[in-house]
Amino acid sequence: MTKAKLTREKKKPSGLTKSLLETAQDMRRGELLDEAAYAKITMRHLGENEAPKAEPITGEEIRALREKAHLSQAVFARHLNVTVGYVSQLERGAKRPTGAALVLLNVIRRKGLEVIL
Repeated sequence: MTKAKLTREKKKPSGLTKSLLETAQDMRRGELLDEAAYAKITMRHLGENEAPKAEPITGEEIRALREKAHLSQAVFARHLNVTVGYVSQLERGAKRPTGAALVLLNVIRRKGLEVIL
């Protein structure tokens, strides 16, 4: 087997895909396509450059999010599917959130805790 067959190459969106995405965006702006239908366009159609970036979040911001929701560290940890110790480390600044925890914290920061409950 050649090396080319062993590795997957990332393909750029084709001209047709780009045109379809542009049409979908126009339909969304014109309110012909609702947000739920538009959201079904997957990342493989958009490519890596369109992926949203998770913004860093400080320990103070994490604590403020938790306190605003009137939750203990234990309850907040359960909603994030992490340990209480990890939440404590995040809030103290001993660790920085990464991966799924960072994404969830960004969603909570933007939309409120209610969206994950």
